[in-house]
Amino acid sequence: MSDVIKLISPVDGSVYAERPALEEAAVEKIVSAARRAQAGWAATPIAERVAYCENALEALKAMNDDVVPELAWQMGRPIRYGGEMGGTIERTEYCASIAEEALADIERTDKPGFRRYLRRVPLGIVMVIAPWNYPFMTAVNTIMPALMAGNVVVLKHAAQTLLVGERLAKAFEIAGLPKDVFQNIVLTHGGTEKLLGSGVIDHVNFTGSVGGGRAIEKALAGTFATVGLELGGKDPAYVRADADLDYAIGNLVDGAFYNAGQCCCGIERVYVHESQFDRFVDGFVDLTKQYQLGNPLDEATTLGPMAQARFAAWVREQTDEALRKGAKAHIDVSAYSENKDGTPYLAPQVLTDVNHQMSVMREESFGPVVGIMKVKDDEEALQFMNDSPYGLTASIWSEDVEAAAAIGDRIETGTVFMNRCDYLDPALVWTGVKDTGKGAALSEIGFHNLTRPKSFHFRVEH
Repeated sequence: MSDVIKLISPVDGSVYAERPALEEAAVEKIVSAARRAQAGWAATPIAERVAYCENALEALKAMNDDVVPELAWQMGRPIRYGGEMGGTIERTEYCASIAEEALADIERTDKPGFRRYLRRVPLGIVMVIAPWNYPFMTAVNTIMPALMAGNVVVLKHAAQTLLVGERLAKAFEIAGLPKDVFQNIVLTHGGTEKLLGSGVIDHVNFTGSVGGGRAIEKALAGTFATVGLELGGKDPAYVRADADLDYAIGNLVDGAFYNAGQCCCGIERVYVHESQFDRFVDGFVDLTKQYQLGNPLDEATTLGPMAQARFAAWVREQTDEALRKGAKAHIDVSAYSENKDGTPYLAPQVLTDVNHQMSVMREESFGPVVGIMKVKDDEEALQFMNDSPYGLTASIWSEDVEAAAAIGDRIETGTVFMNRCDYLDPALVWTGVKDTGKGAALSEIGFHNLTRPKSFHFRVEH
């Protein structure tokens, strides 16, 4: 008898959906069908592959009115924010616009008598192990370029967002995608590890925890599959003395608390120049107090529950530890009636008098808490920003582009922002350093990571 994967809604703790996990024989059948489908799909012209993906996007757009409340039930994002369709559209459309160029042959014409060129060829079967926090956008980051590049895709979505995989499968079905080119599967962790260790998967893209990434690499050991890992983060912001303070406050509060802080590149720690510190904290706290914690299906709610109660418990633990060590809390959480221990409903919190001996400033929180520290200059800010095992993004708030660029060159991170945060630009590569993982998505480099280079060296005159 197969295991059952249950989706427990953070809204009320009910079982919102449940699906049987596939057994090994069924998985083998699916993967074998994918392998058979791949050759024909790779032989399909790029323009046609792109068109299928664009048609699937149109099908997804038509589902959005149903998807928005469905997402609220699955992972707690308030319906007032309208789901993820904007980012899904932007990333898919940009991917489609560069596919031909990114996958085009590179001709070497400097040697008479020869025809020499490099070609990008698909890897084969790409497995996407997608997370729950942005379940559509993170999935399409790999699914769309993988398909456009001629790979077939097997999607295993997070248990917390089971229905997203089904929505994506339905969209591709409506688009008329050839059979077995995209398949959505439901697996246990053990079943996933067994599939990865079987050697039949050519590339794996995983977004999730550092521990999850290590488990993926361990399962893949010896298979020689390529892998892309986006793992933990502790993304910092630095507010310089010359920053537009009101603008920085508005954007950083949103960057810290949107999606209940459950954002891969959300702001988790802020360093503020001493000349701006008091005014920044006052403004940041005042704006944070305007958040309305509650049921995500209520239009008035601006801060929904975290996806699971255990995630909220970790943030509470980090906050309590910081307070025991001398941090100051600026938000009276007792003012939020929904904020209750043992539930995923967690009030936002702003901490000062924090330091890097506190977990809240070093370990990923992935929730609605942010620590703010005073710094004396750029050098001290750099020291603190780099004092982390993670490196996904960092943001600098300044009116001096050259100074921001100089600081950015020295920050150990995959992306540096100036005067914005918590955003993925599909024209720029998405990558990380240190324990944040390896590999890359988006831009033409995303296509390159989903293909392999093949050289053609022909002597045409002899």
